Amino acid sequence: MNSEFEALEAKIDQVVALVHQLRAENEVLKNQIATAEAERLHLRSTMTAARERLEGLMEKLPEDA
Repeated sequence: MNSEFEALEAKIDQVVALVHQLRAENEVLKNQIATAEAERLHLRSTMTAARERLEGLMEKLPEDA
């Protein structure tokens, strides 16, 4: 009976360790998502500015006759 409790305790310890590992991994992934989202917003802003500049330049081009 005592060995069964020890085996159960070992399994519980493994589960607890896995939960801690997964929580840490989840935190890393959340940070990566936040970084990627910030980069996406920056790139979107850069693309919008580039599009607006191109549209402005296109308006200055003479019309073909």
